[in-house]
Amino acid sequence: MIERHDFDSGLCLLTEPMPAVRSVSLGAWLTRGSRHEGAERAGIAHFVEHMLFKGTATRSAEVIAQEIDSIGGQLDAFTAKEYAGYYVKVLDEHLPRAVDLLSDLLLNPAFADDEIRREQGVVLEEIKMVEDTPDDLAHEVFTASFWPEHPLGRPILGTAESVGALDAPALRGYFTDAYTAGNLVISAAGSVDAAAVRDLVGTAFAPLAAGGEPLPTSEPSVDPRIELRDKDLEQAHLCLGTRGYPQSHEDRYATYVLNTVLGGSMSSRLFQNIREKRGLAYAVSSSLTAYRDAGVVTVYVGCDGAAVAEVVDLVVEELRGIRRTPVPAAELQRAKDHLKGSCVLGLESTTSRMSHLAQCEMYFGRQVPLSETLAGIDDVTAEDVQRVAADLFRNGGLAATLVGPFSGAPPLSPARLELD
Repeated sequence: MIERHDFDSGLCLLTEPMPAVRSVSLGAWLTRGSRHEGAERAGIAHFVEHMLFKGTATRSAEVIAQEIDSIGGQLDAFTAKEYAGYYVKVLDEHLPRAVDLLSDLLLNPAFADDEIRREQGVVLEEIKMVEDTPDDLAHEVFTASFWPEHPLGRPILGTAESVGALDAPALRGYFTDAYTAGNLVISAAGSVDAAAVRDLVGTAFAPLAAGGEPLPTSEPSVDPRIELRDKDLEQAHLCLGTRGYPQSHEDRYATYVLNTVLGGSMSSRLFQNIREKRGLAYAVSSSLTAYRDAGVVTVYVGCDGAAVAEVVDLVVEELRGIRRTPVPAAELQRAKDHLKGSCVLGLESTTSRMSHLAQCEMYFGRQVPLSETLAGIDDVTAEDVQRVAADLFRNGGLAATLVGPFSGAPPLSPARLELD
């Protein structure tokens, strides 16, 4: 049974016991991400996440690493567009030490000047890695052109210039403003007792500053343009995408099914027609990305540069087909079963349960039972899928990004992306 406790400071704690396991996953989720930072400080949310591991008032970076290793635990973090997550997984007997360590990272970062300089070098290398990882680069370029001049279109890592300009006062200012009780959700799942976790968290996080109001955000407008990046690579990397739905949209289940039919599984139309039947690509898939107020449906293909035009035509034809013709009953049921299986299997670990608790709280303000999700998938009809496809796959709404080698006339044009 999931239990929720709201501390007077505004800190929210969610706990889900899983009696059959010996591990505990504990996470601290900050409801701020890269979309909440200004352009002049692009990358600061991600950089602060790095710096919290570089030492506190009482622990050095080396001591932090040694301490988690000494109890056989796992400690990690990440920054996303709308939130950041810090989590630790340990045996249940080590939960008190895990709470102490996680709270120290989030309450007492040192922000030492020498560590800042060193970490700037690390993050700059991370930025270079994206440039040298073609599929990541294609998605970054696509997102930037899809939502131009909007925080959701900017890279989470920032730029070399913005990261290089960060200093201790800027980092401390961001940390003080963002890392408050009202902006944090603590979630724990596994071999835990809710009352014991409440006592541990209440004591460890007591010094956390109260408050934390949601920051105003603006909904991005879509610019369905064609973006070409000629790059000396062995493959061309293609992203095609169109508007999607926000996280809590009433048609989200129909969109899940639509994506599964289109390119979200090995039996999907794109995978079968582009890879299996024609051998044009090794990597081909579709995906959904959803935020509070926006979303995008993206198709990614890595293929030979000479095959780009044919691949684009095949993708566009699949988008037209799923919009014009209802999905056959057997294919619809297969997609539903795949989705339901993925949902159930994905929640079998303590880490996934811990993450699910926090994300439900952040996006829905309540816990969404697995039974509700499975029922929502079951209720999707072929007419729902076709209706959503007609809404999302509109003429003039398809954007495209190509990163890789091409010669002569570019293999992408507005006429090639027409859906009518």
